[in-house]
Amino acid sequence: MSRNENGASKAKLRSSYLTLVVSVSLVLFLLGILGLVLINAKELSDYFRESLSFSVWLKDDTKEADIRMLQKDLDAKHYVKSTEYISKDEAAEKMKEELGEDFISFLGDNPLPPSIDVYLISSYTIPDSVSKIEKYILQYPFVKEVLIPESLLFLINENVKKISLFLLVISSFLLLISLTIINNTIRLSVYSKRFLIRTMQLVGATRAFIRKPFVVQSAFHGFLAALIAIMLLLALLYLIEKEFFMMFTFQNTELLILLGAAIISIGILINIISTWFSVNRYLSISEDKLYY
Repeated sequence: MSRNENGASKAKLRSSYLTLVVSVSLVLFLLGILGLVLINAKELSDYFRESLSFSVWLKDDTKEADIRMLQKDLDAKHYVKSTEYISKDEAAEKMKEELGEDFISFLGDNPLPPSIDVYLISSYTIPDSVSKIEKYILQYPFVKEVLIPESLLFLINENVKKISLFLLVISSFLLLISLTIINNTIRLSVYSKRFLIRTMQLVGATRAFIRKPFVVQSAFHGFLAALIAIMLLLALLYLIEKEFFMMFTFQNTELLILLGAAIISIGILINIISTWFSVNRYLSISEDKLYY
């Protein structure tokens, strides 16, 4: 073989490796985007759940000390995120802003009771937990009523379930498509070396000896593709937080690290498995079929 032919062969080989790495990295990038959506979906779900509050209405003659005692008791509970005390005057001011008119001058008195708005941790916003919390609060003799937006609570929980199921289905389809694309790309790469595999067999090389360099090289390509995908994701994160900082933030470092580790693991594992089966196919194929 001449130098020109040898150079052309090496250039073609480098081109096939580059195509393989780019293809796998793009697929892993799409999987990473889906992972970010799943992570942020959980955070958005928690945000909406924890933004929903219920009101504890107190009797008009309730002493200030009793109110503070109840508020401190609720704040100390592990299922309570925060509480906010609203006096009769503050409640009247809020109602005045919502209605756009002074209803007290019309009624002659302020009918609104003092209250405490309670915000729960997201995992305790399910109806059963809220019902138990309501019973506990009603044990206080100066509590008049506990107002819970049950319909809104039910709607949020149902929508979260539907969205989670939808994302799970989409994730499964995308993973299946990704596996198919990566597998086909690697098979094409191994196909281009089928005659090299046959030559190694003819000189007495064992199956494990022939397979090893392909698997090692494929694992390296998978690792390299995963690093490229992670860098693309980091660039995407930067752009998203820069343009939509108030809507989307990705501050859960542990989950992001786990996502990066998952991308690297998937990239390496899929490449190794696909290469293993592709090489085995050409180790077992008859010589006549090598030309097809």
